[in-house]
Amino acid sequence: MLETAKYLIGSADATRFGSKSMAEEVTEASPDLRSITAIITETTSGIGAERMQVQAKHGARLVLPARNLKAAEETKAWIAADFPGFHIIVLPLDLSSLSSIRSFASRFLSLGLPLHLLMYISWNCSLSL
Repeated sequence: MLETAKYLIGSADATRFGSKSMAEEVTEASPDLRSITAIITETTSGIGAERMQVQAKHGARLVLPARNLKAAEETKAWIAADFPGFHIIVLPLDLSSLSSIRSFASRFLSLGLPLHLLMYISWNCSLSL
């Protein structure tokens, strides 16, 4: 109980990080990620945007699944401005639609890229498929 309380107020635990640790701090010792392909959801704001930015800084190739393609393209543009030459692919995805999920998977597979990292970030923990 005490350890949980310490974590929630931001105190570092055995990993050296707490609830107030930022993605950049956690990944500052990360190796070059240019050989990594990552799919990260919810990248147009909040935690997903921060995770995407950190992965981009370390060189990972990103696939951005997006329900709102305009917002995803805007996100891609600001990341490209911060990290010239960075590789971002935007693909449509609506997690509330099984046909959209299948279409996303098919499109991703057609790219011929390996998948090394999948980050599903959601504010709605009650999502069920």
